[in-house]
Amino acid sequence: MAVRACGLIIYRRLQSAPSSKVTDHIEYLLLQTSYGTHHWTPPKGHVDPGEDDLQTAFRETQEEAGLQASHLTLIEGYKKELHYPVRGKPKTVIYWLAEMKDCNTEIKLSEEHQAFQWLKLDDACKFAEYEDMQATLKEVHQFLCSKE
Repeated sequence: MAVRACGLIIYRRLQSAPSSKVTDHIEYLLLQTSYGTHHWTPPKGHVDPGEDDLQTAFRETQEEAGLQASHLTLIEGYKKELHYPVRGKPKTVIYWLAEMKDCNTEIKLSEEHQAFQWLKLDDACKFAEYEDMQATLKEVHQFLCSKE
């Protein structure tokens, strides 16, 4: 049985000059784990018994980044499943996309993470070492660009 985890890819839009492209002002939230290799990832975690996947994504986001569902707008039409092995066992991670309603809302980290950054796409891809996460961030960016 695959381990199952769910999370949110969270972005914010910075105020921009009217002439510039909207997508140049998108930043993604990544958290740095306080364990293992200290990798960077969006907030995510394991599904608890009796919980549906989206509930897990919102609960984990609140636990790991201090963001309530009320701080976020879930973006319709985007959902991504990643599959990869962890310590020899299959893992499935499902991500939804959410926008910060107020880009100045404070991030409050749990003990699971030691740092966070808001990053433009190129930097977010550098911080997210795993190819599938880099591809997902690029896919999200394309999705957002296509909605402009």
